[in-house]
Amino acid sequence: MMTYKGYAARIEYSEEDECFVGHIAGIRDVVGFHGDSVSELKTAFEEAVDDYLAVAEKTGRPAQKPFSGNMRLRISPETHARAAMYAEASGKSLNTWVADLLETHTH
Repeated sequence: MMTYKGYAARIEYSEEDECFVGHIAGIRDVVGFHGDSVSELKTAFEEAVDDYLAVAEKTGRPAQKPFSGNMRLRISPETHARAAMYAEASGKSLNTWVADLLETHTH
């Protein structure tokens, strides 16, 4: 994953444009960039983040922060109890068990 100043990039290949196209991930504002190579893409991403932060400062509108890593879920008490049971059976805390599960299924 490409990261810079706490922001992450979401990158795709555009067959139509024959280049890599990216967006800053984890924020609602849409900030895009592109490049023909990995080094161009990395430079463009860093410039996009720097520009985003500069515009936010110049306009007085706070830049959105990327996801913090803290997440709250609303689930049924029965699901919560089963998850806690599976976590305990695997020798993990519920937080670690869920984080491992999400990590496994989001890659």
